[in-house]
Amino acid sequence: MRKLLYKKSILFITFIILLFSIFCAQAMRTIQKKEDIKKLFPQDPKQIRYLTDRFIGEAQEQINKIISIKKEARTFISTPLALDRLSCFSNLALFLNSLDSLKELSPKKGVREAAREQVLKMKNFRVEQIENSRQVYQALKEYEQVSYEDYLSEEEEYYLEKIIEDFKREGLGLSSKKLERVKKLKMEINELEQQFSANILKDNTTISVAPEDLAGLDEEFIDGLGVDEQGDCVLGTDYPTAFTVLSCCKIEETRKKMHIAFNNVAYPKNKIVLQKLIEKRDEFAQLLGFESYADFDLDDQMAKTPKIVHDFLTSLFKGAENKARQEFELLCKNLPKGVVLSKNGKIKPWDVKYINSHYEKKNFKIDIEKITKYFPEDYVLKETLKIYEEFFGIRFKILQADNLWHKDVKIVEVYSHEEALIGYILLDLYSRKDKSSQAYSSEIVPPIQRGGPAINLVVTNFSKIRGNIPVLLTLDEIGTLWHEFGHALHYILGRTELATFAGFNVKEDFGEMPSQMLDQWPYEKEILKRISCHYKTKKPLSSKMIDKIIESERFYIGHSLLTQCFYSFLSLQCFGKNKDKNPKKIYDRLKNGMSKYIEPFDEDNMYASFGHLVLYDMHAKYYGYLWSNVSATDIFYTIKRQGLLNAEVGKKYVRKVLSKGGSQEPGILLENFLGRESNQDAFIERLGLSQEIVNSNFQDDLGVTFDNAVGGRKRGRKPGAKDRDPKRRRIVL
Repeated sequence: MRKLLYKKSILFITFIILLFSIFCAQAMRTIQKKEDIKKLFPQDPKQIRYLTDRFIGEAQEQINKIISIKKEARTFISTPLALDRLSCFSNLALFLNSLDSLKELSPKKGVREAAREQVLKMKNFRVEQIENSRQVYQALKEYEQVSYEDYLSEEEEYYLEKIIEDFKREGLGLSSKKLERVKKLKMEINELEQQFSANILKDNTTISVAPEDLAGLDEEFIDGLGVDEQGDCVLGTDYPTAFTVLSCCKIEETRKKMHIAFNNVAYPKNKIVLQKLIEKRDEFAQLLGFESYADFDLDDQMAKTPKIVHDFLTSLFKGAENKARQEFELLCKNLPKGVVLSKNGKIKPWDVKYINSHYEKKNFKIDIEKITKYFPEDYVLKETLKIYEEFFGIRFKILQADNLWHKDVKIVEVYSHEEALIGYILLDLYSRKDKSSQAYSSEIVPPIQRGGPAINLVVTNFSKIRGNIPVLLTLDEIGTLWHEFGHALHYILGRTELATFAGFNVKEDFGEMPSQMLDQWPYEKEILKRISCHYKTKKPLSSKMIDKIIESERFYIGHSLLTQCFYSFLSLQCFGKNKDKNPKKIYDRLKNGMSKYIEPFDEDNMYASFGHLVLYDMHAKYYGYLWSNVSATDIFYTIKRQGLLNAEVGKKYVRKVLSKGGSQEPGILLENFLGRESNQDAFIERLGLSQEIVNSNFQDDLGVTFDNAVGGRKRGRKPGAKDRDPKRRRIVL
């Protein structure tokens, strides 16, 4: 009897899951109110698998319809537009977006594993049936031959041209044997990318430290730590914990222990995974006729070639060397008590943040832990959104989410100046176990013209409330929040005709421009005054302290620029023309050659958790952070001259840049807003570099000026930049 009742209860539960899954499937694209959002994020592994199969079946039916149409009956709506919607706005596409987030955010192990498994299944389906399908390619070619009968907009014309070029670029011009190898490689690469991400997420490395060896850390921070059986404090390697220890702990051995643990996350597993990825991507690119994967990866970007990027980075590296040397000399004259240089006269890597923090306290009178008390997260968020409302001409409403993957998730409704609901921004802001340690903005539902509300997701890893103290943000975390909101607003406001171009679906070396433009705002006096409010006294930062913060922000910029150049060269070298595919050897060779003032160490395996090498569509394109920062600073200074809160300038920025998504070339967007071609003057001024040194280095290395290489319009390219095969995009800090 009990067995019979048990079977009946299982059948009933399965029936309920099935009914709910059918409801979700029907409503996946009809998000009209916040309660509908939960349909995108199922919390049951069985439901995830059911919906995946259902949506794959739906997508196959849509593909069959596209390829079955006779040539003479093809229209833009029935073929190119149908492919655009299938690739970016179908139930399959939206579910892939949501599961790609759930696999890194859900606290339920079963949900994470099911999501990871089904993401791979959907990606492989897309490779086989869409991205590398001869039948889909033939359907597009047939429409191209009769397209003169349709009146197409410029965006539609460009989409047709580029999607056909992208199919060729993905190997549709190859022999059947080679095309099958390309498909197999893409699927193997998909699986390795999933492994790389999973290994980082599953790494729960901690260090145990005696309480007395945490000298220098705030008592409130120490009280929030776990304790092991020996009575030692247990510290994780998440960003907030690691950076607090490295910046404030007086005990060198503790800092060293944390630094080594932090730089060995996912090692040695991901060393093996990354080497396989490098090898397979290299083979993939060579099958497609490129010398290396870096050549393939940059071919459709603003920069175009590894040669141009190499020379761009070299010019910046040389330009920053003098400033970095001056910073090093000043730091060495002001070393904290107990800190000594290495035998080679360099700073030990685990001492870098501690020395910098000490210098700020001594010379700028800035105490990081005291400053954070002026930035309670809830106040910063509310004031930040008010500033965005004034500048962008939009309105926000913060709501608590219900029935999503975690109780901490918040929803921000975004309304146009006409009071129309245009999007939702989901906020998952706090660090927790089994959550991705990255900060990023991810697309869920794209913004398309005449479509419903778009959905974007912002993820950060701020420290949670400890006792009665609210969540307090560091200046770096505030910069992160503004950076990710820059991506989110780019996404929500980038409402285009074609989903392929929507939001931040732009060239990757332009994609960081809106976020890097916005993350410069928190270091402006009027902004810092507005977003600061001591959690006890309710007073803002004093003008004197704000001036010190702004001064200190510029101090370490030389070293920061050298570091960004190193990461950029690393991504370029890993996928360049290297015979040796061992990532450790590539990493050590660059580190030893480029570490002018910081001592390299053998146990450094940071590349094993460097997600940009594998995920987020960055790969060989980490240089994009520096490349896009040139135009970001140009736009920021242009706005600043007219008033940071000038609503008319904000509307113009939305209209001329953000609203276009990827439907026009970046150079054209910049010129339309600036009234001229973008240049590096503001960038060089902000960094405090020598313009003559940077420009002469670039001239010497490349034979063209820095301005023309970065800001100028690419000649011979039709407006409407979208050079990537339509796929999910994630933007990461």
